Amino acid sequence: MPGARGAEAGSVTAETAVLLPGLVVVLVLLLWAVQAVVGQLRCIDAARLGARAAARGDQPASVVALARRAAPSGAVVTVTPGDAFVVVTVRAHVGALPVSGAVPRVAVVATASAPREPE
Repeated sequence: MPGARGAEAGSVTAETAVLLPGLVVVLVLLLWAVQAVVGQLRCIDAARLGARAAARGDQPASVVALARRAAPSGAVVTVTPGDAFVVVTVRAHVGALPVSGAVPRVAVVATASAPREPE
């Protein structure tokens, strides 16, 4: 059956051509999810850092600047002083890949509070 082998010669190439786009889509979605998780963790860290600084009595402008350095780029930091606690909220949009428009950006939010330290 010399003809049977020739008929199967291109099957690996065809299977790869069908499978490769699916693998690329899975890889892009995986990278997007990792970026979203990393962005969320950076927002959490930035909110905690800002809350600690605000609880020590730092000025709100320096608290915002400190939290922005730790947050993802373009993050919005809000400091809400209270009588007993200080609350810092960090909001950011993450998940943009070099292929813009391929996946949506995700809004991540983190809030941290800390009791005010006595002066």
